[in-house]
Amino acid sequence: METAQQDALSPDDRDFVTALASGLDVILAFDENHPRMTLSEVAARTDMNRARARRFLLTLHALGYVRKDQRYFELAPRVLQLGYAFLSANNYRSVIQQVLEDITAESGESSSLGVLDGDDVTYVARSASRQRLMAITLAVGTRLPAAYTSMGRILLAQLGEEALDSYLTRVTLEPHTDKSITDRAQLRAAILEGREQGYAIVDQELDSGLRSLAVPCFDANGQLIGAINISTNAARVGLDTLTNEYLPMLQEKTRQIRTHVS
Repeated sequence: METAQQDALSPDDRDFVTALASGLDVILAFDENHPRMTLSEVAARTDMNRARARRFLLTLHALGYVRKDQRYFELAPRVLQLGYAFLSANNYRSVIQQVLEDITAESGESSSLGVLDGDDVTYVARSASRQRLMAITLAVGTRLPAAYTSMGRILLAQLGEEALDSYLTRVTLEPHTDKSITDRAQLRAAILEGREQGYAIVDQELDSGLRSLAVPCFDANGQLIGAINISTNAARVGLDTLTNEYLPMLQEKTRQIRTHVS
């Protein structure tokens, strides 16, 4: 993961295709809070002028990735093919999904696989319990700040020192609750603690009442796949339950994945 980031082109590189990057920015501008937007709204969210945003929207419309309804634009179902291409290109998808469903069946809690994507964690597989834990709906494709999620912290712990320093220098730390860490030194200490102990717990730093535990997940070759978590309600599940019951469960499940995924 770190090597891939180091090898990435910079925007001023001659091989960097700015038009492609801008087109993807337009797609990513749509989210749960902005499912339908006007041209002006898309331009504002992507920091483009109206003429440039219009060309990208009309191109995406012609390709079937965007739908147009009078003044409004929205993503079309074809966008799902982009995410499916990622999932289908990785042979661990069915194994991971079964493991997550087993975790939910055994614990009664939601479980997810996430990967580090920039400064966020992106959910790439999920098994949801009947318990509603957050105001937002978590699903495949959801992005959350790595600093305030257990999956994000344990994935940041897998970075080398240079990459971790770079992240800590650029990341914006915003309090989501009164428990949120906003000091970079404290965040570094929490990440390094996760590296040392092999797991991370984040207790109500992203959302009041949300408590989660995550461990890193590797394939048979020792390559990092992502992180697997269990998300719980703090009023219902204590920290001792996370460490004494759920942690051994997650560790056993990741050993199963390592055995079956190459």
